[in-house]
Amino acid sequence: MTFTTPLVLRGPLRKPAQMLQEQEYGGHASVHDDATAEKLGLRGAPIEGPTHFSLYPPLMERIWGKDWFERGCISAHYQNMVVEGEETQAFVEWPEPGAMTTKAWVVKGDGTPVHEASASIGPGETLLEKRLKELRPPGKLVIMQDLKVGMKIEEDKPIRMDPDQNMGALYPFSLSEKLAKITENSPWYSDPKSSPWGRAIIPLEMISVLAQYSSRTSGKESAFPTRGPALGLFVDQQIRVIDSPLFVSEDYLVSREIVALSESKRVENCWVRTKLFDRTGKRPVAEMLLNQGSFKESYKGYNEERARLEAAS
Repeated sequence: MTFTTPLVLRGPLRKPAQMLQEQEYGGHASVHDDATAEKLGLRGAPIEGPTHFSLYPPLMERIWGKDWFERGCISAHYQNMVVEGEETQAFVEWPEPGAMTTKAWVVKGDGTPVHEASASIGPGETLLEKRLKELRPPGKLVIMQDLKVGMKIEEDKPIRMDPDQNMGALYPFSLSEKLAKITENSPWYSDPKSSPWGRAIIPLEMISVLAQYSSRTSGKESAFPTRGPALGLFVDQQIRVIDSPLFVSEDYLVSREIVALSESKRVENCWVRTKLFDRTGKRPVAEMLLNQGSFKESYKGYNEERARLEAAS
């Protein structure tokens, strides 16, 4: 081999769609609502981060083939928000022969970074696993003062994603509606006959939706007890498929665990690892690591409450 120059695979420019205008959590509108985003000084309602994950499958299939849909992982640190009308484009560095991980990133049409990521197949340290190791302990948290590392939630009923199923207040749309606007579509997402597995598979970005969907009907809490109202956003996100794609209209069991708490100048952060299992609850099929931040300024009386907690400690 004469050269060691890194080669990069590039996808086309795409315009992602905003589908969370009607999103609600905690009984109030989210940061994906234009008016709410404006109150925070944002220039528009951001398109949800995992929307950009759909740019990767055409590139990853070229590199690792069908195996990537069974054992692939995207691990991303979000850098700049995207609003509807802006173009985005994915890049993946072609891995060295035998390598199981490589660099990936998404930029806007003007070159502004959207996120940095690692793309990989099989086990191994990812971008976010490395970031987790480097976290510093937070100061006195206010919005997340009731949270502890190690807290767990076990869903008591299976969850699933049918083609025309509305995915709830957090994701007020169906898979069919998403596929009508997804940046990179595939017949594998809707046509079982075209799929190598004989079943329609759930797109990578929609695994995020499934992982956050709750089937609880027993009155128990299905979310960790953060204080509010406060507005949040995704800061880091990793989606890993373990040994099979996730299938449309298949039952899965879910567990969630807080693995870290952190903070930045504007945001308190909760890192949650969500594991999805087959219907027996014994075989893991996918997992998501999500760092969700809450804007300190969106919580009424934040500075006063933090001063009180610090004085009491």
